[in-house]
Amino acid sequence: MADTFSLHLGSRLPANATIGGGGSLPTSIRAMVSKKPNKDYHLWIRKDSAGSGKKALRLVNTVSKLPNEKEAVYGALDRWTAFEPEFPIIAAAKALEMLKKRRKWLRIIQVTKWLMSKGQVLTWTTYDTLLLALSMDGRVDEAESIWNTVLQTYTRSVPKKLFSRMIQIYNTRHLPDKVLEIYADMEELGVRPDEDTTRRIGRAFASSGQEEKQKPVLEKYLKKWKYIHFNGERVRVRRAGPLA
Repeated sequence: MADTFSLHLGSRLPANATIGGGGSLPTSIRAMVSKKPNKDYHLWIRKDSAGSGKKALRLVNTVSKLPNEKEAVYGALDRWTAFEPEFPIIAAAKALEMLKKRRKWLRIIQVTKWLMSKGQVLTWTTYDTLLLALSMDGRVDEAESIWNTVLQTYTRSVPKKLFSRMIQIYNTRHLPDKVLEIYADMEELGVRPDEDTTRRIGRAFASSGQEEKQKPVLEKYLKKWKYIHFNGERVRVRRAGPLA
C-alpha cells in the first residue's frame, strides 16, 4: 500500500520534492497551489444594471428637451427602448429618481404613465413618486383617482408611505375631511401612522370641528418619548403632552 501511494505521488511531484517533517515544496509548486482565483469574474453581477446610470441620464436629458406633448414624449421613450433586448427597468427607475431631484413633475407624470402603459416598473416607489408629481402639478383629482384604484386593487398590501402621501397631499390642500377618510381606511386596515401623519390627522379633526377626537388620536399614536439635540448630543426626553 505504501509503495502504491509513493508511485502515485511520485508521478505528480518533481524528484527533488520532499514530504514529511521539515520538508517543503519548491517555489514553483507553492505558487501554483496558492494561486488565487481571478476576482474579476463574478457570475452574481446583474447584467441589467450595467450602464443603467448612463441610460437613465440619457433618458432624462432627452425628455427634458421635448415639448409638453404626449406624442413627442411617448415617441422618444419608445425609441429609448427600441434596441434593448430586455426592458431597462433599473435605468427607468433611476431616471424617475433623477427627474424627482430636478423637480420635473410633468416629466415624471409622462414617463410614469408611459411605464404603466407598458406594464413596467409598477412598484410602490413608482406610485408614490407619481402621486407626489400629480400633487405638485396641481392635479389632485387625478392623484385621488389613482389612489382609489391602487387601494381597491391591492387593499391590505398598500404600504404605510402611500397612505401618508395622500394625507400629506390633502393636508397641503386644506382638505381635512379627505384626510379623515384616509385615516378611517388606515384604522380599518390596521395601518399605524407615523408621527408626522398623526399630527396631520389631529389637525384635521380640529379643523373639522371634532376637537374631542384629536387628543385620543395623538395619545394613541404619538410616542411618549422624543429625541432632541442638547449640547451636541441626542437625548431622549418625555413629551410634555400630546401636542408637545
